[in-house]
Amino acid sequence: MEALIPVINKLQDVFNTVGADIIQLPQIAVVGTQSSGKSSVLESLVGRDLLPRGTGIVTRRPLILQLVHVDSDDRRKTSEENGVDGEEWGKFLHTKNKIYTDFDEIRQEIEQETERISGNNKGISDEPIHLKIFSPHVVNLTLVDLPGITKVPVGDQPKDIEIQIRELILKHISNPNCIILAVTAANTDMATSEALKVAREVDPDGRRTLAVVTKLDLMDAGTDAMDVLMGRVIPVKLGLIGVVNRSQLDINNKKSVADAIRDEHAFLQKKYPSLANRNGTKYLARTLNRLLMHHIRDCLPELKTRINVLAAQYQSLLSSYGEPVEDKSATLLQLITKFAAEYCNTIEGTAKYIETAELCGGARICYIFHETFGRTLESVDPLGGLTTIDVLTAIRNATGLLGKGVSLAPVGPRPALFVPEVSFELLVKRQVKRLEEPSLRCVELVHEEMQRIIQHCSNYSTQELLRFPKLHDAIVEVVTSLLRKRLPVTNEMVHNLVAIELAYINTKHPDFADACGVMNNNIEEQRRNRMRELPSAVPRDKGAGGGLQGEQDSSSGSWRGKLKKGEDGAMADEQNGRPPQAPFPASPLKGHAVNLLDVPVPVARKLSAREQRDCEVIERLIKSYFLIVRKNIQDSVPKAVMHFLVNHVKDSLQSELVGQLYKAGLLDDLLTESEDMAQRRSEAADMLKALQKASQVIAEIRETHLW
Repeated sequence: MEALIPVINKLQDVFNTVGADIIQLPQIAVVGTQSSGKSSVLESLVGRDLLPRGTGIVTRRPLILQLVHVDSDDRRKTSEENGVDGEEWGKFLHTKNKIYTDFDEIRQEIEQETERISGNNKGISDEPIHLKIFSPHVVNLTLVDLPGITKVPVGDQPKDIEIQIRELILKHISNPNCIILAVTAANTDMATSEALKVAREVDPDGRRTLAVVTKLDLMDAGTDAMDVLMGRVIPVKLGLIGVVNRSQLDINNKKSVADAIRDEHAFLQKKYPSLANRNGTKYLARTLNRLLMHHIRDCLPELKTRINVLAAQYQSLLSSYGEPVEDKSATLLQLITKFAAEYCNTIEGTAKYIETAELCGGARICYIFHETFGRTLESVDPLGGLTTIDVLTAIRNATGLLGKGVSLAPVGPRPALFVPEVSFELLVKRQVKRLEEPSLRCVELVHEEMQRIIQHCSNYSTQELLRFPKLHDAIVEVVTSLLRKRLPVTNEMVHNLVAIELAYINTKHPDFADACGVMNNNIEEQRRNRMRELPSAVPRDKGAGGGLQGEQDSSSGSWRGKLKKGEDGAMADEQNGRPPQAPFPASPLKGHAVNLLDVPVPVARKLSAREQRDCEVIERLIKSYFLIVRKNIQDSVPKAVMHFLVNHVKDSLQSELVGQLYKAGLLDDLLTESEDMAQRRSEAADMLKALQKASQVIAEIRETHLW
């Protein structure tokens, strides 16, 4: 199990090379306020003075400190290989393979590297410094030293320094694979500990928080930390360990860490004899080592899965970036062909990438035809916009004085139904014309969907097109132009389909003739019923209200009759067969002549039985014929759209793209990669290599190492 920490250190090294933090490795983060003794605790664990000291904020960048235990044999071998003169040395990530044996030089390098990134104005940065210490006097640990918590900006510190430091600390300790080392001075109230407060925000149960109480020797006279060290004040599940730091005077006097640890042991034996073996720097180091090993063991399965998943994702990402182009001509033709094929496959429904959020391509076009367009046509009322007055006026205007009509029943003993043909055609054309707008809207919807397919193919099927933005834009322009050219042709055809229906009203259509026959039988039956109900004193050929009595000439359709006087006093000329005149009011001035041309024609009155019947008949005929035409339009418009727009684009897309884009003069320009593509490809390749190496490192761990 001791081998687990070196494994994590190896993983840390692997991911440091690519500068990525996508893998949250197990580590220990040190949190505390300024001057709480964080630096002293870390130096005690290392056994050497290596951290910058001073007043105010000193740690202004996270310091990832890896402690690597080396025994005598390893130390000798490593010293020979690296030319190291000494038993302890350090290495920074940013200085590559440079070896530091002078720990004062390590401290200076930390200060210089901090100022290089964070500046010298006391500002902070979240970019970490990576330091690795090799020593026979350390246990294997990975520690992260974070800036001390502060409340008030001092000097030229930023005004929001408190918020910046807090966000930086939370970023590290929010990692569920991080053990939190909360440092608090013993001469302060534990209940007001900022370190424990921040730790509790991300670890409310305290499952990954270890408390360290520093400066045990600086407590007020007459007080001790017994209750605190026993966990009676602030209970922490991972435990609470007390240590004694070197004072600033000790540091100024160059008191060694080894001497300080010896004096610490003597203080604990004297002041807290019953707790001496469970406190102190050495116990803290062993505890941290044990906690980190167990933590790594618990995190390892999830870490292994995470690395494998990320490796697969980066492999896919790298594949989408493609290889650098060598044969531009072949690459261009390949991309054009692939796009055209995927475009057609999306329409056919055989595309590799199927959209799950909404209908797309051919499925959406089918929906437009059979649902959107079909339901829209069915919602068009055959008699919509027509009023009884419209129908009656059209009949009167078409009949005039000597109107001609169509007979819907044979002339003979059975009376003919007289309907003005002109008025029927006029009204039915008006209704059929209403089918044109939804038909053209159908074309527009299909055109919009075929435009959307371009983006669908770019996003899913031919992602490598994104490598070449100019080629992508050119393909979009060619397809858009092709669709734009086909739109007026398709619209014209759909317009003609409606115009064809308007050009000839086929009253001999089998379906229409059948409907007329059934209707005529019903009307004749109703007429006979009404005749039976008439009183016997009233002749069956005369209307109850008087009017025009006559018959229709079978050859001319004109009316001949006798002049009758109706209840309204209207008169008609028997010799020339004029229809009854409209009633007109009495003269406004008694005794004065009335100009008949000034008398208005009445439009609103109760319809006679004959007028009511004629209106009902022609409305039924209009509806019957309209349904026939609507059925034809519902069938022919989708066929026209498929032939003139969809299939034409499918069949000519490949040749259109090749003809417009496959030209020698355009190759270099079209296949120019986006500026950051090469960099992204390189970064993805490096990350994939790191993930694969990390996977190998974890795979080397044997089950026996875990226990």
